Amino acid sequence: MEKILKSQRQIRFQDCDPFNHLNNAKYLDYFINTREDQLYEHYQLSAFEYFQNYGKSWLVSSNQISYLKPASTMETVTIESQLIQFANKTLLVEMKMWDKGETELKSVLWTRFVHFDTRSNKVCNHSDDLMKLFGEIIVPAKETSFEERCAVIFQELKTIKN
Repeated sequence: MEKILKSQRQIRFQDCDPFNHLNNAKYLDYFINTREDQLYEHYQLSAFEYFQNYGKSWLVSSNQISYLKPASTMETVTIESQLIQFANKTLLVEMKMWDKGETELKSVLWTRFVHFDTRSNKVCNHSDDLMKLFGEIIVPAKETSFEERCAVIFQELKTIKN
């Protein structure tokens, strides 16, 4: 079972600023939409069907993002995502945006999700089946802070280029 998921997306004109760079707020749309597609493609987990069937979903509780290089209008980018931490009620997903060839890192994002029951309007525990899936797909990061993790990623990139 794949743990690090990758997909390519084309940056659309309407999502860019006057400099032809992807608007900062739109990075989140590209990341979250791609992650949702990847979950369905690789694990047959549809957030929409899950919500319809169980009245539960995941809400974004926080985002931490580092913008490194601009993504430009009509550019094809590769978006990579992986689960790096999970608990009974939360998930932490790391996502990266690369150029098409995965040689230039454009952005790094950590998104923390909480599992939410819309029927009770409360945060809730993941089911045993979900916890099992998370245990099979996790790629834990040793670093505990976003800043520390970014520093390690940047150092790894420098090492590869040299």
